[in-house]
This record gives sequence, structure tokens and C-alpha cells, in this order.
Amino acid sequence: MEKSNINQLVLIANNQTPDRIPRIISIDLLRGLVMVLMTLDHVRGFFSNADFNPLDLTQSNIPLFLTRWITHLCAPTFIFLAGISAYLSLKRGKTKQQLSRFLLLRGLWLVFLDLTIVRFSWRFDLSRIFSAAGVLWAIGCSMIFLAAIIYLPTRIIATIGIFLIVGHNLFDNVQAEQLGNIGWIWTILHEQKMIEPISGFRLFILYPLIPWIGVMALGYAFGTLFEMEKERRLQLLRNIGLSTIAAFIIIRATNIYGDPNPWSIQSNFPNTLLSFIDCHKSSAFSTLFTNYTRSSNIITLLFGKNKNTLF
Repeated sequence: MEKSNINQLVLIANNQTPDRIPRIISIDLLRGLVMVLMTLDHVRGFFSNADFNPLDLTQSNIPLFLTRWITHLCAPTFIFLAGISAYLSLKRGKTKQQLSRFLLLRGLWLVFLDLTIVRFSWRFDLSRIFSAAGVLWAIGCSMIFLAAIIYLPTRIIATIGIFLIVGHNLFDNVQAEQLGNIGWIWTILHEQKMIEPISGFRLFILYPLIPWIGVMALGYAFGTLFEMEKERRLQLLRNIGLSTIAAFIIIRATNIYGDPNPWSIQSNFPNTLLSFIDCHKSSAFSTLFTNYTRSSNIITLLFGKNKNTLF
């Protein structure tokens, strides 16, 4: 068989055409990994006989603690990768107008699913006038926000993302009750609490939006790294990963900023270490910039030298 025919069969086997950009395997692998971790958390929640918070160091043990803690990787990774994928779709032929429309419609659909089908799937109860704004809500609203800002220069989008992620804890002392009639808007943006947007219908804001829309915006800007020459990209990713992990350790050690739950010295060193890494899930600064960058760089190092992949 001629070499050209062999290459064509390889492309078909990988669901590609000669003019189609190959999928980035490390991104797919990372997305699959966090899906497995999410399943682990849900299985533990439904089938474990532990009737306490696995992160409660006064009752938990190390393995149980880690089954919950490791899943903090999931939400920021899904949202960050969604931002990267949005940018990469432009390189596959979409215009910004087409991408903006897609993000808007997909975002609205995800918000609708979270407040209806997903709510019903948790309890199988149609009678309750209650819903929770969970991870699909956060992804959907982040897509809607990204749809509005993708016309801006990428550097501006990156700046917006970084500011929302790093700066949102500056407003931790601002409470919805202080803002009167518009307090519910602040709750949606920054507080994890119950609101009643319509008389008789309660909505629990499980994922306040400010950090998450920043995560997706930063992911979109991060997509530009995939246009770089491979060796430069790998070096930059390693440097970003090491720098953000170092920044996390330094800032976390001060117990001054970046997380509403301060760490404390426990009865033994392992528990003290667990207290140190136990960051509040809605704190995108700690979860994204430690868990995601560490994991993504490990995968980068494993697959970056594979000649059959882009990344």
C-alpha cells in the first residue's frame, strides 16, 4: 500500500481529515481525568456510610479526606478547558460572531438544564419549589459572559480573567444585606447563599459567578499558548506551573488573603498539611492555580514529546 494511502487511513482512524486540525490529546485526557474524579466524589457521597463532611479533620481520615479534596480540581478544570476550547474553535474556522452566538446559546441551555433537569435528577421530586445554581449554571453563565467579551483584544480578556480570579477575595467583607434591594445581584456574583428571585421559589447560589467567569476568560486567553512553537510552549507552561504553585504556598502560608478558611496547626503533621491544602472550593485562586496548573503541566511533560500529537 502506498504511503499516502496509509496516512489517509491513519487520519480516518483518528477521526480527522487532511484539512482538520488534530485534537489536542493532553486536553482531552485532562478532561477525562476530572470526569473520573467527579464520579469518584459522587459515588462516595451516595454509597459511603460516613455521615459527616469528609473534609472535617476532627472526624475524617486521610484517604476519605483526599477523595473529596481531589475533586476540587473538577469545576475549575472544566471551566478553564471550556475557555481554551472556545479559543481553539476560532482556529478551526469559526468567526468570532459565530463563536459568540454559540457560547450564548450553549450557556443559556446549560443554565436551563441546571435549574430544571439536573435539579429533578438529584431528588426526583417535582413538588419542591427550590433549585440550586450548580456547576452547569457556572459554566453556562461563564459562556454567556465570554460571548460578550471575545471581541476585545486577548490581552484585555486575560487581564479581566486575572483580576476576577485574584481580586475577588478583596470583596469578601461586602455582604448582600448591606446593598438593600440589589443585594440578590451581589449574592449571584459573590456570595454562597439562598435567594428568592420569585415569590415562592428559592434558589441556592452554590457557585457565585465572579471567580468562575474569570476562570473561563483566562482559559480563553490561555488558548493562545497552543499557537506557540512546542518547545517554547512547554517551557512557558513549566514556568507558569512552578510560579503559581510557589505563589500559592507563599500566600496560603500567610493566612492573610486568597481563601476564607484559614489553615491551622493540627494535632499531627499530616493533618496540618491537609488543613493547609484544604481551600474553599469557590476560591478559584487556590483551586485553579494549584490543582489545574500542576496537573496540566504533568500531562504536558508526559505527552509533549509525542510526535503524533500537537501538545
